[in-house]
Amino acid sequence: MRSLSSRSQGFTLIELLVVIAIIAILAGLIFPVFLTARGKARESVCFSNLRQIGMSISMYAQDNDGLYPYAIDPADRYTPIIWSQFPDFQKDLPNIQRIHEALQPYVTSKELFHCPADTGFDTEDFTGLPLDATPSSYGKFGTSYYYRTEIALRHAGEMTFQSPAQVNILFDGAGRWHGSLFPPAQRYSTLFADGHVKSLTRSRLDEIWATPL
Repeated sequence: MRSLSSRSQGFTLIELLVVIAIIAILAGLIFPVFLTARGKARESVCFSNLRQIGMSISMYAQDNDGLYPYAIDPADRYTPIIWSQFPDFQKDLPNIQRIHEALQPYVTSKELFHCPADTGFDTEDFTGLPLDATPSSYGKFGTSYYYRTEIALRHAGEMTFQSPAQVNILFDGAGRWHGSLFPPAQRYSTLFADGHVKSLTRSRLDEIWATPL
């Protein structure tokens, strides 16, 4: 009886190991699919947020002679040196509202400025700029989205751009956030001047950013 019992226990242990191995294999197959699905769901929320923020920008423009918000990106107060060629603007940086502050009267909830994929970044993750957005950009600055401050600097309005579908206004930092859901492509959800939202690679975002207003 002892011999049969030992063989039975040994067989059960082997069977258990086989089951564990199968579960590990299945988890390895399913987990990447789960991450992709979760990433797409978060991206969908970010798209919706940006569209609604785009509508709030239009409402702001209606109340301000058609001009886009005279506001700054959260990074601008931490990197004033990049505006050294505009000394008056640089001097006034501490007094200018950040984009989410300027739009506050026009949004239904401050949560519109929170992308669920926002995990923040540190200086090394943000091209070496002296900017720390940990634990999250939203937690640090009150927004997950970054404004093209040049628009404010040039007092641009809704009628300024010849090709508004090619002018980026806001984008998220997903491609640089810790544990980015879109490596290695580093995709960024981006709001354009005509109101449409699109996911861009880093290279495409840089290309559009370099296009003169």
